[in-house]
Order: sequence, then C-alpha cells, then structure tokens
Amino acid sequence: MTQPARIKASTGAAFSRILGVGGYRPVRVIPNAEVLNWIDSSDEWIRTRSGITERRWAGVEESVAEMSVQAAAKAIAQSGIAPELIGGVIVATVSHLKQTPAIATEIAQRLGCGTAPAFDISAACAGFGYGLSLADGMIRSGSAEYVVVIGVERLSDLTDKSDRSTAFIFGDGAGAVVVGPSETPGIGKVIWGSDGSQKDVISQTQAWDTAFAKPDAVNGSGDEVKWPALRMEGQAVFRWAVWDMAKAAQRALDAAGITADQLGAFIPHQANMRIIDAMIKALKLPDHIPVARDIAETGNTSAASIPLAMERMLQTGEAKSGDLALIIGFGAGLVYAAAVVTLP
Repeated sequence: MTQPARIKASTGAAFSRILGVGGYRPVRVIPNAEVLNWIDSSDEWIRTRSGITERRWAGVEESVAEMSVQAAAKAIAQSGIAPELIGGVIVATVSHLKQTPAIATEIAQRLGCGTAPAFDISAACAGFGYGLSLADGMIRSGSAEYVVVIGVERLSDLTDKSDRSTAFIFGDGAGAVVVGPSETPGIGKVIWGSDGSQKDVISQTQAWDTAFAKPDAVNGSGDEVKWPALRMEGQAVFRWAVWDMAKAAQRALDAAGITADQLGAFIPHQANMRIIDAMIKALKLPDHIPVARDIAETGNTSAASIPLAMERMLQTGEAKSGDLALIIGFGAGLVYAAAVVTLP
C-alpha cells in the first residue's frame, strides 16, 4: 500500500533573543503648560494623575513610516545584522491611518530588507509584546532567521484636545528591536490574551465610515465633521491594569522560572505612573530593581512605549546588556502581553 506523502518538517533555532534596540522620539516637545491651553486643568493635576511632565508630538515629516525607519535602522545597526538578512518586519500600530497596504511593506523596502514578509498588527499597547511573540515563533519554526519588531504611534492624530480626561496622556514615537537566533533562551514564554467583554473601556470614538459618511460631510454644508479620537474610562482601566495585569506579569515570571529579585529591570507599558507604582507593589518588586518611568517625558506612546523605555534604560545605564527584564503591555481590546527577556 502506498504511504501518503508527508510534509517535510521545518525547524529553526532552538531559542531566540533580542539582538538590538533602537528608538525615535519626535522633535517637538509638548510641556504640560501647552496642554493647559486646551483644557481646564493644572500642571499639578496632570503630574499627580499621570506622572507626565511633557510628551513628544510628531511633525508633518515625522510619519509613522519615517519614525519606524529611524528606530529600526538603529536597532539593526546595533544588532550587527545586515538588513538583507532580515526575514520579517512586524509593525505594531493603531495609528497608521491607511487601511491598506500595510505600512510594514514600505518600511521593509526602505530598510533594505529585500522581499522579507512584512505586515502590521493591531494590538494597541500590547502590540510590541504580540510582535515579539510572533518573531520568536518565526525564528524557532525556521520561517525567518532575523525579524524586526517595531512599535510605532502617532497618537496626536487621534487625540481630542478638548477631552480633559485624555488630552494630556498621549505621545508619538517609535521603538524597534531585532530578534534573532540564540543558543540559550532569551525570550521567555509570552503570556498574552484578551478580554473582549471590556472592548469599550478604551476605544476610538467612532468608526471612519461613520465619521465621513455624515450628510453634512457629503453635502458640504460647512458644518465641521468630528474627527475620530481615543476615549478611555480611566478608573476601569486603572483597576484592570493594576489587579489583572499584575497577575499576568507574575505568570510571565513563573513561566520563565524567574523570581522578581532576579530581574535587572521592570519595563511595563508606560500608561500611567500610578499604575506602574501599583504594579510594583502588587508584584512585591524589591526596591533595588530599576523600573522604567519613560512616561514622564514621553507620554503614553502605546505600542512604542516598551522598546522606547528599554532603549532609554540601556542608554542611561539604569539597565545593562544581559540583564533580565520583565516587560508587560496592556491596552485597548482589552489585550495584554507579558514576558521575561534578556536585554540586548
């Protein structure tokens, strides 16, 4: 009897790790004093509520693609890998405003990555963690040897400057890493998931078709069409982030076989300084563990926040190459992703 044909198994590296990191921060700085021209608030209220003193907003030339190329080029240079060896480009973003094509294809071409597969993912503030998990799987399955993961946002395009609850929060920027093969584990099991029952807690105010199909917009009556923006139920997000996300972070530690006192850094999504402080307490993180607080000068950059904070901690010496870092991203969806990684 003829045996059925079998698909040849594809195998890659036993493990993967981050080989390089890079970031791009827009030139324009928006201090709290400028935000106070938009909303009835105070510098003290903004700092107390969020920990933010200033944020970066992109200019006309600082597009999603341009910021991504700048950040990824730095990561590739640091990794020492030739761009043509990159076998995948993953871009995590919710603020590339074209439905198609994926902005990743332009970025891959501009980076000199040849015909590498390139695609976008939409996982909000957990996007970088989602991309990292995908890159790890690609390398270990053998579908790519090196993968660039980019988190990039222009959230200023989606900010309602009249909304007192969100106008001061968001910033722009890009962060990127190169992931490649490793003889030892450099990326722990990614603990990721979603809770669609809370999909409305953080969301865009309206769909694009709703915004631009209004009679006033079509008929040209002169009435202004309200541009879609981000909205958030702050207290609900705070409770979820502190309690549920601390548990997800602990699961990532357990999956990696690491205890909190063995970490060299804690790099959570830069959503809110009060959330970061509450997570530190919930995780019982020792006082000597450095914690990323990039939000103070950068604001909440969603998918870009973890790689941007990672780059800053390495540049300032707060964390060192080879240290173990616990990362966790969480946001709209609601979605989350946590892992222990070895810093490049």
